[in-house]
Amino acid sequence: MRVVLAGLLCIVTQVWTVNANVEKTVFLAPGPVTLPNVPPSLDDLRLPVLSPSHSILPTQLPVHFPSASLPRGLESWYLLRALDEGRRYEVRICWPATQPTDFWLDTYPITQVYDTPDLISSLAQYSEQLQHPTLPAQRYNKDTTPQSVLFLRIQAAASYYSTNRTLMENPPPVHVDIILDPFVLNILPQSLGPFALYVSAVAVGAWFLSGYIYRWLLSISAELPSKPHTD
Repeated sequence: MRVVLAGLLCIVTQVWTVNANVEKTVFLAPGPVTLPNVPPSLDDLRLPVLSPSHSILPTQLPVHFPSASLPRGLESWYLLRALDEGRRYEVRICWPATQPTDFWLDTYPITQVYDTPDLISSLAQYSEQLQHPTLPAQRYNKDTTPQSVLFLRIQAAASYYSTNRTLMENPPPVHVDIILDPFVLNILPQSLGPFALYVSAVAVGAWFLSGYIYRWLLSISAELPSKPHTD
């Protein structure tokens, strides 16, 4: 049932694409932290950012076939910012069924990433891949207002087989939509609201309509003359 609902969410939020597959993670936003105004800052990482005001990120994710050194393929990192403390959120990744891929989504507080050697190493390697010498130097974030921030790690592994050796050695990137979806009252994803209202309206209408039809059938049966019995 959850997979069906998640698939409907992708259809509702991305009507103009055909994204048949979905993977997600649900989490509670942590308390706000004060971001340091000294280098290196989070902005220096140049990670793609998802926030309530920019909740959909169309992109292409590099993938790799599972191996001993990369059992879950390649890792990509993102930053979730401007979250509401204590609010439940859902991050979904939707991708076409024509590109079979396995995804794993995990969220981490800043301190956990910085205190875990494997995580900080992976984050540093990905950040280095995003750096480009022609890009202007990143300015430090002068806004020291506490924010609720999380890191998002996505692992992507190709899950198909081809006789094309070149394709097996260099699988193409997967076209995906990464969606940050807040929950309403920590119960229901916000993007599912219109669908839930529609289903509720149909259910209520069907209830009253079925009652009307039932009473109508009873009135017809009461008006029909009873068939006389012959001895």
